[in-house]
Amino acid sequence: MNYKSYSIIAFFCTLNLLAQSKAVTETGETVLLYNDGTWVYEDQSANDVKEIVLNPEVFTKDEASSFLVKSKKADIGVYLNPKQWSFKKAEANTEAEYEFQHKQEDIFGMLISEKLEIPLETMKVIALENGQEVAPDLKIVKQEYRNVNGIKVLLLQMDGTMQGIKFSYYGYYYSNETGTVQLITYTAQNLMASYRPFSETLLNGLVKLE
Repeated sequence: MNYKSYSIIAFFCTLNLLAQSKAVTETGETVLLYNDGTWVYEDQSANDVKEIVLNPEVFTKDEASSFLVKSKKADIGVYLNPKQWSFKKAEANTEAEYEFQHKQEDIFGMLISEKLEIPLETMKVIALENGQEVAPDLKIVKQEYRNVNGIKVLLLQMDGTMQGIKFSYYGYYYSNETGTVQLITYTAQNLMASYRPFSETLLNGLVKLE
């Protein structure tokens, strides 16, 4: 892994590690205070009440995605194309089970899983609020439900800025009685449009294990 790739991975991993403090305004509203002096209302994400529609397309794993990576916390696995993607147990991000890296391009991924079942609508709010802890301008720019290999997932694309770097998250969120899974890819905003096919290939490898 070259220095550039390592720096990008380390940068995105900080999104799960940094926190903010809270304060109450004179009108009784709670705000989140960040280290850079900026702030947002705590319930800002709750104002996003746009209906999430179901994409009518049925998504399935790519034929070249032949290698199965299994979660140890939920009954979920990810089929990946071993010629395109490498993976390893997460090191830089302690919240994740696995980290993924494209072998030719600067796009990365991670699988985060936990045993708690969380409704998809709630996961949307949690994902946005967690990201806004270190990227206050983070916004959801694409959201839809999808049928992926027979399971219903929530697709979110979130764009934001941290330390002057514009980045994009593009990932699937899924939950059932065995736990909750976030399969997320990420890269710079100016690269996401051209790298989206790589993201889709990895994301559409998400399967429920029998």
